[in-house]
Amino acid sequence: MIKSAIAKIYANYKAKKIYQWASKPIEAQQKVFENLIQNAKSTAFGKDHQFETIKTYQDYQSNVSVKDYEQLKPYIERVKQGESDVLWPGKPLYFAKTSGTTSGAKYIPLTKASIPFQIAAAKEALLLYIANTGNANFVDGKMIFLQGSPIVDEINGIKTGRLSGIVAHYVPSYLQKNRMPSWEVNCIEDWETKVNAIVTETVHEDMRLISGIPSWVQMYFEKLIDREQKSISDIFPNFSLFVYGGVNYEPYRSQMEYLIGKKIDSIELFPASEGFFAYQDLQNKNDLSKTGLLLLLNHGIFYEFIKADEFFNESYKRLTIAEVEVGVNYVMIISTNAGLWAYNIGDTIEFISVNPYRIIVTGRIKHFISAFGEHVIAKEVEHAMQVVSQKFNLKVQEFTVAPMVNPKEGLPYHEWLIEFEQAPDDLSGVEQALDQLMQAQNSYYFDLIEGKILKPLIISQVVKGGFKNYMKSIGKLGGQNKIPRLSNDRKIADQLELLS
Repeated sequence: MIKSAIAKIYANYKAKKIYQWASKPIEAQQKVFENLIQNAKSTAFGKDHQFETIKTYQDYQSNVSVKDYEQLKPYIERVKQGESDVLWPGKPLYFAKTSGTTSGAKYIPLTKASIPFQIAAAKEALLLYIANTGNANFVDGKMIFLQGSPIVDEINGIKTGRLSGIVAHYVPSYLQKNRMPSWEVNCIEDWETKVNAIVTETVHEDMRLISGIPSWVQMYFEKLIDREQKSISDIFPNFSLFVYGGVNYEPYRSQMEYLIGKKIDSIELFPASEGFFAYQDLQNKNDLSKTGLLLLLNHGIFYEFIKADEFFNESYKRLTIAEVEVGVNYVMIISTNAGLWAYNIGDTIEFISVNPYRIIVTGRIKHFISAFGEHVIAKEVEHAMQVVSQKFNLKVQEFTVAPMVNPKEGLPYHEWLIEFEQAPDDLSGVEQALDQLMQAQNSYYFDLIEGKILKPLIISQVVKGGFKNYMKSIGKLGGQNKIPRLSNDRKIADQLELLS
């Protein structure tokens, strides 16, 4: 009770501080920009790109082109070899190791300057929730964070591991007694073994806050229910807050609430190895899709934006925060105090507000379907699934979408591979409803259906556990790994059909 009372006072104080910078967004970004350029002038990257001549954003645009990991990799390799002052002064404290789709393993630097912002952002999200709702009861009970192993390796003196495992080393002392699982269980590498151990360790605890990627939290819940033969709200009667990031929760919400046995509050985060970009700062229970995430404009990251439909043209324009518009799909480009410069993280976002700047994550610039010029994105398929799930009371475990370019007969189509908790009674009705929603959202898709280039989408049911088996087969079961919501080829779809 004392903890929660103190948390409420501190939360209200912190909320005022946060909205002070949020009310002056252009000024906040200018300060970040100037700080980044000033600090990196003497680095190898800064010298190669004449940072000492950069006075304005236009100078920066002229000197530094947009880069992906492969283009930045020569500098990162120098850091890995032990060289100092390459991308940022000194050496990184850590490398966050991620599995890239085109580059193999990626090594993203985390510096003394960047790590505090990673930690602070997660704390701020919880404090804003308390300030917004008055609910601080979760701080008096247990909290669980389903994450990667905190065990780190070393590369020439730089500790290397998964971001979620690295962050586990920075849990504040006042939360250590509340935090679960134990260090020993958290260090278990095999995901299924780890989840079973977490179930055993937490089943009789007073769990109040649970955090993790929805699909893996769902697996944890299912194991708890299987063991206790009770709903999650019966096992954890004080469980009141779910914190997640990395994927859109809405397609999972109905199934999660079914497992929990009641509706609970949730907080969406937008963290990545490259930086902590945004968090949900409001609770809008009437319309969750309108809440959005507050873009963190004073957290050591300078943002640029490129319209997604222009991104693959050579003549695209780079925009600052002052130039963006509501309702446009943008590729997000970042420059950070970890030494990433004009770096394309691959995520696409859309602004739903510019006062303050709030965003929704719409997908990945490489994850789309445009086999016929339709350019369907994750936001569209997730919205369609969310609406149809509510209409037909569907409980969807997982899904992905792929093009069927050369069917055995008839016109090509989009194949929706869905793992249902229980197969719907009216599968054709679900297909029709999904297709109508896709046509309503995407004019190119509508034209292709109307012009008889494509036929309406078809659902293929994935057997129970099919997605889990697929992730296991590629060595990405658990942790921060997630299924791409859609692909422009059939690699995932074909593999799922083989495993089914």
